[in-house]
Amino acid sequence: MRKRNKFKHGMYMLIALAMLLYALPKLSFQEGPSWVLGFGVVWCIFAFLVIAAHLHFIIGVDEEKQKQLEAVRKHKLEQWQGKWNEESRVSQRL
Repeated sequence: MRKRNKFKHGMYMLIALAMLLYALPKLSFQEGPSWVLGFGVVWCIFAFLVIAAHLHFIIGVDEEKQKQLEAVRKHKLEQWQGKWNEESRVSQRL
């Protein structure tokens, strides 16, 4: 299932990149600032964000972050269990 997801995100990224490469040469900076140029620049920024989001998923940065968070949770649970065991030992002695 993961390979299919990565393939899907790869295709979407390539489509967004193709759209961006098609649109960039059409932007004209010679006429000066205008609404059309502003729209084109904003559209290109959104296209870059879409490409970056799909690339982020393909690289798997989320998986690495998820593993790190799981390790932190496990460590905190071990600390909590250790403290709880110590408190139960102390209360048993009294």
